[in-house]
Amino acid sequence: MDLAVAGRRYLIVGGSQGMGLATAKVLAAEGAKVAIAARDPQRTQAAAEALSGGSGALVVPFVLDAGDGEATAAVVDAAVEALGGIDGVCVTAAGGTVAPEGGDAAWLAMFESILMPTVHVVDAALAHLIRGGGGTVVTTSAYSVRDPHGVRLQYTSLKSAVATYTKTIAKEYGVHGIRANCVAPGAIETESLHALRRIVADEKGIPYEEALERVMVDEWHMNVALGRPGQPHEVGELMAFLLSPLAGYLTGAQINIDGGTNF
Repeated sequence: MDLAVAGRRYLIVGGSQGMGLATAKVLAAEGAKVAIAARDPQRTQAAAEALSGGSGALVVPFVLDAGDGEATAAVVDAAVEALGGIDGVCVTAAGGTVAPEGGDAAWLAMFESILMPTVHVVDAALAHLIRGGGGTVVTTSAYSVRDPHGVRLQYTSLKSAVATYTKTIAKEYGVHGIRANCVAPGAIETESLHALRRIVADEKGIPYEEALERVMVDEWHMNVALGRPGQPHEVGELMAFLLSPLAGYLTGAQINIDGGTNF
């Protein structure tokens, strides 16, 4: 599919692995100019080299902890300069799903690792997008905001805040030609979940190719209609579409991509 993104410029925060890397890969393969930003310098550099080598596209790496507002604003500015402008921004970076402590500390940890990185990136990008005549914003929530439970209370609450924040950006900035949509993934077999497949298979004596699928139902109680976890490229393709002109009349949406989980 031609996403009509050739020559367009995108910043992917969390772009060194998982869903962010998958999104950057689709965009680069379609001829877009891409900046990827993530915490780990070596992994980010390696991802940029692999993407540019595989597609021939311009892919620029930046090291960023998006929990730091000032650092985020500086990286967004640098990415815009490196790309010669910006047409869209995607935020996939986030903290853990279970707070390490209880009480106020748990809430503050999730506030700082789940909500504020998205706010920092999007707030920093808005002025550039307005100056360029509009653009696209894609954020990452979670399917569990529609199926909350106590184990991930803080995580789900702050992921809900990401969805609300994104909806508000869509309503307030549509007049400037800015579209904002929120993707809510279910269980996606990113690097950490893929590593868990081998651990579960070895510890429980389950066939490797069935390990995640069985633990999702038996222990996590995730009744997934498609019977499997999602793959990063499946989310990346959705995010790239939302960033592209092909989704030109789609804004303010929260889109579940969860294989039909508890729906």
